[in-house]
Amino acid sequence: MTIDTTNGHPAMNYPEHIRTYKGFLRGAIVLTVLIGLLLVGMLVTLV
Repeated sequence: MTIDTTNGHPAMNYPEHIRTYKGFLRGAIVLTVLIGLLLVGMLVTLV
């Protein structure tokens, strides 16, 4: 996905914003997978 920054505010640091957003997405995906694994582990050991 590309973002058109030609009409953006000059003070906005778009490369840093994109890097932060990618890090947020990566963290959200990792956390979702870990919670899924935790739930599967609980299903196996507690039931």
